[in-house]
Amino acid sequence: MAFLHDDVLDKGLEELTNHGNRLDICSAEPSTFEEATDTLSLGNKTGITVGSPTDRSPSGRKVTVSAITDGDVTDTDIATHWAVTDSSGERLLAAGPLSAGQFVTQGNSFSLQAFDIGIPGPA
Repeated sequence: MAFLHDDVLDKGLEELTNHGNRLDICSAEPSTFEEATDTLSLGNKTGITVGSPTDRSPSGRKVTVSAITDGDVTDTDIATHWAVTDSSGERLLAAGPLSAGQFVTQGNSFSLQAFDIGIPGPA
Protein backbone atom coordinates (compact mmCIF):
# COMPACT_ATOMS: atom_id res chain seq x y z
CA MET A 1 0.00 0.00 0.00
CA ALA A 2 1.25 3.49 -0.87
CA PHE A 3 1.73 6.17 1.81
CA LEU A 4 1.87 9.96 1.69
CA HIS A 5 2.32 12.00 4.84
CA ASP A 6 -0.33 14.68 5.47
CA ASP A 7 2.39 17.33 5.04
CA VAL A 8 2.88 16.24 1.42
CA LEU A 9 -0.83 16.65 0.65
CA ASP A 10 -1.07 19.88 2.67
CA LYS A 11 1.62 21.68 0.66
CA GLY A 12 -0.54 21.60 -2.48
CA LEU A 13 -3.65 22.69 -0.60
CA GLU A 14 -1.77 25.51 1.14
CA GLU A 15 -1.43 27.22 -2.27
CA LEU A 16 -5.22 27.56 -2.25
CA THR A 17 -5.25 28.81 1.35
CA ASN A 18 -2.41 31.30 0.84
CA HIS A 19 -3.07 32.51 -2.71
CA GLY A 20 -6.67 31.69 -3.70
CA ASN A 21 -8.29 35.13 -3.56
CA ARG A 22 -10.95 35.13 -6.28
CA LEU A 23 -13.80 32.78 -7.18
CA ASP A 24 -15.53 32.94 -10.56
CA ILE A 25 -18.68 31.20 -11.70
CA CYS A 26 -18.18 30.02 -15.28
CA SER A 27 -20.20 28.78 -18.26
CA ALA A 28 -17.84 25.77 -18.71
CA GLU A 29 -14.82 24.32 -16.91
CA PRO A 30 -11.83 26.64 -17.41
CA SER A 31 -8.31 25.35 -17.97
CA THR A 32 -6.43 28.67 -17.81
CA PHE A 33 -6.47 31.86 -15.74
CA GLU A 34 -7.75 33.82 -18.77
CA GLU A 35 -10.67 31.43 -19.28
CA ALA A 36 -11.52 31.45 -15.56
CA THR A 37 -11.50 35.23 -15.13
CA ASP A 38 -12.56 36.47 -18.58
CA THR A 39 -13.59 34.16 -21.42
CA LEU A 40 -15.86 31.80 -19.43
CA SER A 41 -16.53 33.96 -16.36
CA LEU A 42 -20.13 34.95 -15.64
CA GLY A 43 -19.36 36.61 -12.32
CA ASN A 44 -16.89 36.71 -9.46
CA LYS A 45 -16.19 37.38 -5.82
CA THR A 46 -12.81 38.72 -4.71
CA GLY A 47 -11.37 38.40 -1.22
CA ILE A 48 -12.61 34.85 -0.70
CA THR A 49 -11.58 32.77 2.30
CA VAL A 50 -10.06 29.31 1.87
CA GLY A 51 -9.51 27.42 5.12
CA SER A 52 -6.46 25.49 6.26
CA PRO A 53 -5.99 21.83 5.29
CA THR A 54 -7.89 19.25 7.37
CA ASP A 55 -8.73 15.55 7.13
CA ARG A 56 -10.87 14.43 4.20
CA SER A 57 -13.22 11.44 4.37
CA PRO A 58 -12.52 8.62 3.73
CA SER A 59 -8.86 9.60 3.23
CA GLY A 60 -6.66 12.46 2.17
CA ARG A 61 -6.82 16.16 2.96
CA LYS A 62 -9.12 19.07 2.04
CA VAL A 63 -9.66 22.81 2.33
CA THR A 64 -13.04 24.53 2.59
CA VAL A 65 -14.00 27.57 0.54
CA SER A 66 -16.27 29.77 2.70
CA ALA A 67 -19.82 30.50 1.60
CA ILE A 68 -20.37 33.45 -0.72
CA THR A 69 -23.47 35.62 -0.37
CA ASP A 70 -22.59 38.67 -2.47
CA GLY A 71 -20.84 37.67 -5.70
CA ASP A 72 -21.25 40.01 -8.68
CA VAL A 73 -22.84 38.58 -11.86
CA THR A 74 -21.14 40.21 -14.87
CA ASP A 75 -22.75 38.30 -17.78
CA THR A 76 -25.95 36.38 -18.58
CA ASP A 77 -25.82 32.60 -19.19
CA ILE A 78 -25.90 29.28 -17.33
CA ALA A 79 -23.21 28.94 -14.65
CA THR A 80 -22.00 25.33 -14.53
CA HIS A 81 -18.54 25.54 -12.93
CA TRP A 82 -16.49 27.41 -10.34
CA ALA A 83 -12.85 28.48 -10.49
CA VAL A 84 -10.48 29.65 -7.73
CA THR A 85 -7.63 31.85 -8.91
CA ASP A 86 -4.60 33.73 -7.66
CA SER A 87 -5.16 37.24 -9.06
CA SER A 88 -1.69 38.61 -8.40
CA GLY A 89 0.06 35.55 -9.83
CA GLU A 90 -2.51 35.19 -12.64
CA ARG A 91 -2.88 31.45 -11.95
CA LEU A 92 -5.89 29.15 -12.09
CA LEU A 93 -5.51 27.12 -8.88
CA ALA A 94 -8.60 24.88 -8.97
CA ALA A 95 -11.83 24.42 -10.91
CA GLY A 96 -14.80 22.09 -10.75
CA PRO A 97 -18.50 21.67 -11.43
CA LEU A 98 -21.23 23.39 -9.46
CA SER A 99 -23.65 20.98 -7.80
CA ALA A 100 -26.27 22.16 -10.34
CA GLY A 101 -26.24 24.60 -13.25
CA GLN A 102 -27.91 27.94 -12.59
CA PHE A 103 -29.09 30.63 -15.00
CA VAL A 104 -27.59 33.99 -13.94
CA THR A 105 -28.36 37.49 -15.18
CA GLN A 106 -25.88 40.35 -15.49
CA GLY A 107 -26.29 42.95 -12.75
CA ASN A 108 -27.59 40.50 -10.14
CA SER A 109 -25.64 38.82 -7.36
CA PHE A 110 -24.90 35.15 -6.75
CA SER A 111 -24.37 33.02 -3.68
CA LEU A 112 -22.68 29.67 -3.11
CA GLN A 113 -22.66 27.39 -0.10
CA ALA A 114 -19.30 26.54 1.43
CA PHE A 115 -17.61 23.67 -0.41
CA ASP A 116 -14.52 21.48 -0.14
CA ILE A 117 -11.57 21.04 -2.47
CA GLY A 118 -9.63 17.90 -1.65
CA ILE A 119 -6.80 15.57 -2.51
CA PRO A 120 -7.59 11.89 -1.92
CA GLY A 121 -5.15 9.77 0.05
CA PRO A 122 -3.20 6.96 -1.59
CA ALA A 123 -5.19 3.82 -2.38
